[in-house]
Amino acid sequence: MTSTDQQPFLSVKDLKVHFSTEDGVVKAVDGLSFDLMRGKTLGIVGESGSGKSVTNLTILGLHNPDSTSVEGSIELDGQELNGAPEKTLEHLRGNKMAMIFQDALASLSPYHTIGAQIGEVYRKHKGASKKEARERAVEMLRRVGIPQPESRVDNYPHEFSGGMRQRAMIAMALVCDPELLIADEPTTALDVTVQAQIMDLLKDLQREFGTAIIFITHDLGVIADIADEVLVMYGGRCVERGTKKEVLSSPRHPYTWGLLSSMPSLDGPVDVPLNPIPGSPPSLLNPPSGCRFHPRCAFAEKVDGNRCAKESPVLEITNGRGSACHLTDEQRTEYLADLTAAKHH
Repeated sequence: MTSTDQQPFLSVKDLKVHFSTEDGVVKAVDGLSFDLMRGKTLGIVGESGSGKSVTNLTILGLHNPDSTSVEGSIELDGQELNGAPEKTLEHLRGNKMAMIFQDALASLSPYHTIGAQIGEVYRKHKGASKKEARERAVEMLRRVGIPQPESRVDNYPHEFSGGMRQRAMIAMALVCDPELLIADEPTTALDVTVQAQIMDLLKDLQREFGTAIIFITHDLGVIADIADEVLVMYGGRCVERGTKKEVLSSPRHPYTWGLLSSMPSLDGPVDVPLNPIPGSPPSLLNPPSGCRFHPRCAFAEKVDGNRCAKESPVLEITNGRGSACHLTDEQRTEYLADLTAAKHH
């Protein structure tokens, strides 16, 4: 082990991921930095198209090098991943880092049994025999809560329910005991009860193995349940970062306010209307000038000199906390109080 408790297990610095298309260059991720410690969960939240999934596919090296430009640094346990040979990345994927995808049915092969697919990962990375791989698959299915794993190991994906398929995907991701687990909206298609079970399962496995987890979602309710720290993305950039409590209790960026205002409150009156964020996420082919959120922001006109449209705000992080916004602290306090009052009346 090269890392210590003080050093981040994963460190991403000034990551830029740009795609070449017929229409021009898409700046999918545009200068993103964050750290993740062992045994902690970072929640990355934002609307579709904000750059969440692209960031994590790039960490795993799952992008097309012919049409994708990747700049910046991605260090995993002291090892630089950006520019690393494909053979190195292949060894690390599954062994040291793994991903749970959103759609288990699309991610699992319909032509092979669940056990064969979990076992294949184990055989590839650990050089195990077929018998050892099958025993390991049964063990993993038991660990993720699949009943009668000795017989279910021979089932095909269509014979599993949605929740069981997602558990099987988690078993496959964890079969080689990776130290970094990336979960890309793994509970979106599941009902609330199964969603809660999957979240509890991830937390239990994290406690058992000390796994570092990146959890991608658009749902702040899920973030409240699982994350230690939160990174809010908009238009390919981080607009706010902090601990879960800081971001959810005292958000600093109007986009984060908008996400929270569009969620129902459990402790407020039931007849308060939700306030969706007006407009649509920006085109990353031709993003707006200045702050990328300014065309949708109700507070941009409060800032002097049309600054939001002209000048891109700098994300300054102090002790892990920061936001990229031109509002003053006094303005932020005033507007946030008004929003909070409106939500509870």
